[in-house]
Amino acid sequence: MKKYEQLDISGDAGLRIWGENLEELFANAAEGMSELITDLPGIEETEGKEVFLSSERNEDLLVKWLNEIIFLFDTYGFIGKRFDVSLKNYTLRANISGGIYNPATNESRLLVKAATYHGLSLKKDNSHWEAVVIFDI
Repeated sequence: MKKYEQLDISGDAGLRIWGENLEELFANAAEGMSELITDLPGIEETEGKEVFLSSERNEDLLVKWLNEIIFLFDTYGFIGKRFDVSLKNYTLRANISGGIYNPATNESRLLVKAATYHGLSLKKDNSHWEAVVIFDI
């Protein structure tokens, strides 16, 4: 199964994401969004971050999660490469392994500003989960 695919959306960027379970979908969403920003194989894993979030719905939690990763990038230059996600009762706990983005050595792709609720979907389809997320760029 594919992890994610980029969607062609005029003026914005989008991802269709899949996972065997919600944890895998959330990890794949984070990886896909990070790939929109830069070429992940070029990022050295030199540090880690822990994230704790909660919400009342999984859709809200997905948007909060992706926006938290954008915050880490915008504030600290930290870009995640590997995402270990655990979900329980609409609470997310994640360990992110990654490094500091260096514009001199890392490819610059899109300037992702935010994950949005526009066109957001999250559903279980038979044996797997699928989501669509649109990003402001």
